[in-house]
Amino acid sequence: MQTIKAFNPSLRHHALIGILLSVWGFLFAFFIRPFEHGEMDTEKWVLVSIGFSGFVLVAYLIVSILQKGVYKRRGAWSLFLEIGLYVVFYLIYTMLTYVFYRSSIIQGFYGFGEFLQQIILKIFLVVTPILFIARRYVHTLISKRDDVITLKGDNKLDVLKIKSADLVCISNAQNYVEVYYLENDVLKTKLLRSSLKQMEADTGFLIRIHRSHLINPSHFRSWVDGKTVALTHMQLPVAKNYKERLLSL
Repeated sequence: MQTIKAFNPSLRHHALIGILLSVWGFLFAFFIRPFEHGEMDTEKWVLVSIGFSGFVLVAYLIVSILQKGVYKRRGAWSLFLEIGLYVVFYLIYTMLTYVFYRSSIIQGFYGFGEFLQQIILKIFLVVTPILFIARRYVHTLISKRDDVITLKGDNKLDVLKIKSADLVCISNAQNYVEVYYLENDVLKTKLLRSSLKQMEADTGFLIRIHRSHLINPSHFRSWVDGKTVALTHMQLPVAKNYKERLLSL
């Protein structure tokens, strides 16, 4: 399945998408009133609209957390996973809203099949284009805003600012980590007093290929043999436990 190269797993950015969808959902629910049966006063309909839109936010936050975990484990995102995210999002949202719909607040009388046809289909048609556009924008946002990253060690002077695209890998060096990066296409290194685990958490886009090595997937070039990979201007060993993840690149 096709790999999506420009991908942004940032929970902060995706939380903004969730808020956007929630606001859009509230406006849609309040003015279109897809849940309405009979007459409701304004106060009750505001409550209904808040519930309708709130579940959009909850469902999208759940899939955003799942998305980040999958991306961290696989080190890549594919069209198959992107489609799967939409499916899981709507499954979670449908279950939450159906329970809400049949609750004492709305007292809906549709069965589940009718609920899908009369309500969820409308929501799908309204929310999907906004979700698609917002996700496309957020995926390109990381390459624009997060192009420069700052790596920090425990000491105040342990700071390295580089473009994320120039970061090749980070390796463990006892109480330090050794950062390998490109400067005018020349491979350079810098020691920072930190741990590999901390660097993995701080960057978010590096993948582990060995207990002592994290690599930037964009600098993967080829397999040298079954235990070694070639990166830009260097080679590193691959541990058996992490080989499957690297094969998915």
